[in-house]
Amino acid sequence: MSSPMRHLRLAGRPRPIQEAALVEIVRASPGLMAALEAGRTLGAPQWRLVSGAIYNQVWNGLTGRADLHGVKDIDVFYFDPDTSYEAEDAWIRRAAAVFPQAPPVELRNQARVHLWYATRFGRPYPPLQSVEAGIDRFSACAHAVGLRLEVDGRLDLYAPFGLDDIFAFRLRPNPAVDSRETYLEKAERQRRIWPELTVEPWPATDDAGRAAGTGRL
Repeated sequence: MSSPMRHLRLAGRPRPIQEAALVEIVRASPGLMAALEAGRTLGAPQWRLVSGAIYNQVWNGLTGRADLHGVKDIDVFYFDPDTSYEAEDAWIRRAAAVFPQAPPVELRNQARVHLWYATRFGRPYPPLQSVEAGIDRFSACAHAVGLRLEVDGRLDLYAPFGLDDIFAFRLRPNPAVDSRETYLEKAERQRRIWPELTVEPWPATDDAGRAAGTGRL
């Protein structure tokens, strides 16, 4: 009989071991590799496959669930200084021609986020200067991860908060942006699909609405 804590076997291990394990899980996923190969074919500037499809598949791999179980879409970021809607729409149409139809791909130009964020979320958002700056602002530290498949077949990993939150099945807030509602919404959905998760509360706020006792992680 396997240990009920076996899914945590890589929690607390050194980062190189966790990186190697993540790469192994990703390469064993036909769905993720198809998406990464499509991203390489598309070749949008600074592109990275980001967030859910990566850490969700790590959780699937560690718990023996099916490939892309619980993955509702494939998020791909890129950074194009042309912030026009027309330019982004052209990239989206190109992506539709090369990415698998399922799960659907969501392609977003990080140079444009500040143009629509306030309308959607009711608060301003500073202009970003790179794809990585967008990843830095995900609502949970475990969510902040991106991969790019390079021309030589290497997987380039970006994980500003490390990988231990992913391998510890832990959602921990990243209050770099006031995204409490997004954090709680995602946590509720993910805990239903992966009940092994533990979820830390969003930091309490002071009267100014800023996270009390916290700063940029």
